[in-house]
Amino acid sequence: MKLLLLFIILNVVNVVMQTIRSLATVKCGKMGAAIANAVSYGLYTVVLVYMVCNLPLWEKVVIVAAANFIGVYFVKIIEEKMRKDKMWKVEMTVQAKDAENVHFNLSNHFIPNHYTIAGKHAIFSCFCETKEQTDTALQIGKTYNAKTFASETRLT
Repeated sequence: MKLLLLFIILNVVNVVMQTIRSLATVKCGKMGAAIANAVSYGLYTVVLVYMVCNLPLWEKVVIVAAANFIGVYFVKIIEEKMRKDKMWKVEMTVQAKDAENVHFNLSNHFIPNHYTIAGKHAIFSCFCETKEQTDTALQIGKTYNAKTFASETRLT
């Protein structure tokens, strides 16, 4: 029982560290990435040794799969909470005849926007401060068969 519990804990901690290592390698500087890699691969060596422990294969498979699900899910939740605010710019092209309706709908949802008429089309630029506003702007565009493009900008 002690071995089983230790194996579970080591695997969850390993997955958390490996996920943090992946994020740190992409998002951190040289030192942060190097430290995260050193710690995670050091722990991974311990996990490899425990992989040869006297547990049935099916238990090891279930534990490793569950540890990966729980560990990655946990780290991604924390990452989302730590993520900096971003502003999304949503651009859409609609038929010129629909421009006033699109502008009205966007404004009713408090989504700052402006548009330009270019022949048979209207080109909108919307500035969304939240994911909900972005989703709403894209849904409004979909209602009018708009061609849409959304890009994020990190706020400092």
